[in-house]
Amino acid sequence: MSAFHDRTQAGRLLAAQLTPYAQRDDVLVLALPRGGVPVAYEVARALDAPLDVYVVRKLGVPGQEELALGAIASGGVRVLNPDVVSALRISEAEIDAITAREQAELERRERLYRGDRALPAVSERTVILVDDGLATGATMRAAVQALRQLRPRRLVVAVPTGAPETCADLEREVDQLLCLISPEPFYGVGFWYDHFTQTPDTEVTRLLREAASPRPQ
Repeated sequence: MSAFHDRTQAGRLLAAQLTPYAQRDDVLVLALPRGGVPVAYEVARALDAPLDVYVVRKLGVPGQEELALGAIASGGVRVLNPDVVSALRISEAEIDAITAREQAELERRERLYRGDRALPAVSERTVILVDDGLATGATMRAAVQALRQLRPRRLVVAVPTGAPETCADLEREVDQLLCLISPEPFYGVGFWYDHFTQTPDTEVTRLLREAASPRPQ
């Protein structure tokens, strides 16, 4: 039996557990696109906090692209997995070539979602990082490692659902992890939603635009 009707409802339920962060001028909500954006939109709206996206691109090993040698993220951050790099003897030149290719895609997505706006300042702020769920947690972990380099005061990960072992591992890496349900067996993120269709780019840009508009008093 599913726990959430859709990402919008999941975001509202998540926001209800984040009320200590409401009406605070140091809070920034960042969504992992694309599926995290409808969830984060509801969180940001409920907390009266700014919303933006945090784009992460995995750096795949040549010929084994599913295996990550690292990741790059918004804000010009690169995180490498030294164990994978050394074990597979991946050269600096190869890493630079992979990074350049993924950087081009990251910049394309940022232009699409954010236009000319720069990533909001993260330093000394409370950042709430939101996605629609955690399966392996690889993308979220990369985002956390990258954001740490931008020195937020407090880093919170908030998701409607996640695999129990993934949530337990990630909890050790952040200041707070909020996961509404972490069922066992997990099956997958989409299993816990009635409606879990892919979030199109048009919806991402629409929600970001609405979030940036002044709300009627």
